Amino acid sequence: MRTAGLLSLLLAAVPAVTAAERGTLGLALGNKNADGTCKQTSDYEADFDAIKGLTTLVRTYSANDCNTAVNIVPAAKNKNFKVVLGVWADYDESFNNDLNVLKQTVPGNEDHIYAITVGSETLYRKGLTAEQLLAKIKQVQEAFPKVTVGTVDSWNKFYDGTADPIIKGGVNYFLANGFAYWQDTDIDNASKTYFKDMSDAQKHIEQVAGDNAKNIRFGNGETGWPTTGGSNYGKAIAKTEFAERYWKESVCGILKWGIDVFYFEAFDEAWKPTSIGDNGESMDETHWGLFTADRKPKFDTSCP
Repeated sequence: MRTAGLLSLLLAAVPAVTAAERGTLGLALGNKNADGTCKQTSDYEADFDAIKGLTTLVRTYSANDCNTAVNIVPAAKNKNFKVVLGVWADYDESFNNDLNVLKQTVPGNEDHIYAITVGSETLYRKGLTAEQLLAKIKQVQEAFPKVTVGTVDSWNKFYDGTADPIIKGGVNYFLANGFAYWQDTDIDNASKTYFKDMSDAQKHIEQVAGDNAKNIRFGNGETGWPTTGGSNYGKAIAKTEFAERYWKESVCGILKWGIDVFYFEAFDEAWKPTSIGDNGESMDETHWGLFTADRKPKFDTSCP
C-alpha cells in the first residue's frame, strides 16, 4: 500500500507530457565477460536468453570497442532482439572508428537496430561543445537515414540549456541519464528525485523544440541502484533490498507514466576495477546488474 501511494503522488507531480502508452524497457549491456574478455556473438546470445523474459531491447556504448556491433547484431537477429548502437563521439578517432564499423554492420540489418546514439554524457564531461556534438550527430544521420539517431547525456545537461543547440538543431531522439543514487539520495526520497529529474529534462527539451516537440522521442538512458556488495554513496546505500525497491517504485513507475527506460545494467560486470567516486572515496561498481555475472536474477522484476 505504501508503494502504490507513493507512485500515485509521484505521478501526479510529473507534468502530463507523455502520459499515454506504457514506456518501453531496455537494459544497458556491457561488452565484456566477467573475466574481462570481449563478448562474442555466442555470449550475447546467452545474455539475450537470460533477459528475454524481461525485454528484447538493449543499449550499447561503442560500436567498435570489443567489436560490439560486429558481434551483437548477428545475435540480435538470431534471438529477435533490437539494439541501440553507440558512437563514442568525444574523440575524432573513436568517432571515426565507430562510424566505420556501423557502415559495415547497419545496412540490411535496420530491423534490429532500434536507434544509434552519438555521444554518451559527452556534454557532462565537456568532451565536446553542443555545436560540435550536433555536427557529429548530423553526420551519422546522413549516413543512416533509415535509423533513428540521437544522443545520451546527463539529465541536467538537457535541463540547464547546455544541449539547447542540439534540440534546436532538429535532433529528435534524447536519452537522459538520471541516478538518484549518485545524487546522494536515500532510498526513501530516491523516486521523488528521479521523477523530478526526468520531468525537468523532458519538459525543457519539449519547450525548446517548439513545434518540433511532437516529433521528439524522449527516454531515460540510464538509471539504477547497486545491490549488496557495491559501494555506498553518502546517504545512498548499496543493498539488494533497496535496488528492488528502486525498481518497483522508480523504474516501474516511470514506465507506467509512458517514459522509456534503459536500466543500468543487465549484468554485474565483475571485471571492472575499483574507481574513485566524486566524493573521493573508493567505489566498487561491479554490483549494478539486475542479474549476477553468471546471469542469475537478483530480485523480482515484476511491476506492481
